[in-house]
Amino acid sequence: MQADTLLIGGTVITMDPARRVIENGAIAVSGGLITAIGTATELGEQVQAAEVIDVAGHVVFPGLIDVHAHAGHGLIKTMGMHGDDRWEAICGEVYTQVSPPEFWYAEARLAALERLRFGVTTGVSLLGGGDTIMRSDHPDYAAAHCRGVLEVGTRSVVAIGPNRTPHPLTYADWNGGVQRSYQVSFEQQFDTSKAIVEDFHNSHAGRINIAMLYPVLRDEHERDMAAKDYAAACVQSRAVRAYSREKGLIFTQDGHWRGSIRRAAALGLLGPDALLSHCINLHDDEIALVAETDTKIAHNPSANASIAGRCPATEIIEIGGCVALGSDATAPDRSGDMFRHMQQAMHYHRRHFRDADVLPIGKVLEMCTISGAKALGMEDRLGSLEVGKAADIVTLDLARPHLQPGNMPVHRLVCFANGNDVSNVMIGGEMVLSDACATRLHEAEVLRDAASEASLMIERMGTAEDLALPADFWGQGEIRSGGRS
Repeated sequence: MQADTLLIGGTVITMDPARRVIENGAIAVSGGLITAIGTATELGEQVQAAEVIDVAGHVVFPGLIDVHAHAGHGLIKTMGMHGDDRWEAICGEVYTQVSPPEFWYAEARLAALERLRFGVTTGVSLLGGGDTIMRSDHPDYAAAHCRGVLEVGTRSVVAIGPNRTPHPLTYADWNGGVQRSYQVSFEQQFDTSKAIVEDFHNSHAGRINIAMLYPVLRDEHERDMAAKDYAAACVQSRAVRAYSREKGLIFTQDGHWRGSIRRAAALGLLGPDALLSHCINLHDDEIALVAETDTKIAHNPSANASIAGRCPATEIIEIGGCVALGSDATAPDRSGDMFRHMQQAMHYHRRHFRDADVLPIGKVLEMCTISGAKALGMEDRLGSLEVGKAADIVTLDLARPHLQPGNMPVHRLVCFANGNDVSNVMIGGEMVLSDACATRLHEAEVLRDAASEASLMIERMGTAEDLALPADFWGQGEIRSGGRS
């Protein structure tokens, strides 16, 4: 058998239906696909490869999948995070007023490099922040994001859609360095989203896909919005959902909690191609609805929403539902390191049940591999190391003090590793990170570009004070405990 590449000698965690772990394993890759998998002895005799890569002492596993994160956040991160809702207010201002295409391009390259170095080969990126602040006034912004991701070489599922009504909304561009404000309608945002679907969905050898988004409708929206605006939001959400079904796209929403799943069901939004994020404090009937409709859940155990309430991830899994892991990255206090989020997920649910056996180690690894692929409708080509699937393969170096002794490698991978232990990343048969240092891009240039765009953003906003340490940063004086001061 001829092959382009043979990875040989590592412990291969396949995540295939049998969940095989192959000691001293090997994987052959040709034409971007996995063509053989087995022991090093077997494939060493059967395969003639143009390139042989010795990964002895490494764990070899499928590329990690992050099913919920936000484009744009990488240049804002912790700005104003101590000021109640100030951080989200900054997101709103930046994403509508002071973020030209150059901002989205620089942030995309930075965030994609972060994912790449953490072994995340596929990630969802909502083109904006909060649950209703999309940069969907013009296609240039999403196009800039896609261009940046493609340069790094990772896969991105870009979620885009209209903001929650009422419209019109005030946006601004910075052509020629001069701010120009204008009004944006629902129809314009919807048309922008459709244009991005036509230009980018399933493009560039499957590295870019587009998902449709309409913001969650919760109890407070019906209570606080004018009746005509809430009625318009219901009509709009159905229209976006119908379009997602027509085009065969994932439909996603950010910020479900108690009661909103019932509303989504009544609007006809649920289904096997729906991916709902956070989903905290659900009613029992909502948990059942998720499983019955095969709706997918993006669980973000490190997010602020998981402090405000609990996602019943384990209960949904127990009745056959699909729950995948998201970072909700990057900000205000979390990165895109999925190893961190796997470990957080285990502790989060074990603390709730006061049971150290809840959410087994292997199950949480499933949540950001094969379950992540299933949540994105990509389980036929991603999420496990199997013949015929895309060669999205990550290796992790066990020769680190915190990962030794190197026995029980699956345990070491999930319970002790962090993203900085990743040594090689192959995506679609291309080694886009090799020997923990070489990437497609000159990283110093990416970092300088990101810093420059962040400085321009801060200058345009005129809010440098959001970078300062707050008065209570060191915890002097009163410290809130259990909701009391």
